[in-house]
Amino acid sequence: MKKLLFAALAVFAFSFSNAQEDNGGLALSKGSWLIEANTGFGGDGVAAQGANTGFGLYSIDGTTVWALGAEAGYFLADDLALKVGLGFTDFDGSSNFTYKVGAKYYIDSQFPVQVDLTGASSDDFFGDVNPLWLGLQGGYAWFVADNISIEPGLRYNISLNEDFTDEGLFEFRIGFALHF
Repeated sequence: MKKLLFAALAVFAFSFSNAQEDNGGLALSKGSWLIEANTGFGGDGVAAQGANTGFGLYSIDGTTVWALGAEAGYFLADDLALKVGLGFTDFDGSSNFTYKVGAKYYIDSQFPVQVDLTGASSDDFFGDVNPLWLGLQGGYAWFVADNISIEPGLRYNISLNEDFTDEGLFEFRIGFALHF
């Protein structure tokens, strides 16, 4: 865990130390779109990996878990996007579909914060429970081009199911976004 936190701090330090030109806000303007793919590190067990709208490949107790997904958003106002996401996860033949609905706001057009609701639906992946999480995420948007950003960040998922889990899930995430 210490290595993971050190790596997260190193990425943030690297991102902040690099001067970045103002992208003029064009990529984050009202009426524009974004398509985002991400991957996360951290969180333990099936619960952490089963609510995934990103890319992932994990090993849990010797069993391989893989996930595919993406998110899309529409900017309702400058710097404010409404987002949706879909994902698929396979855990040793058991699978689930994940959905996400939320909002993402870019503070000063560089620091994205996101609030979302993530749910999973499965016949046997989570047992009889269809879990639901409230996600909180913050990070930094490093625009490597006018319409491409790399967005490292920290995410915390809070379970909304008392009988599923009472623990939150903490992750370091790296997102890659295309802005149209």
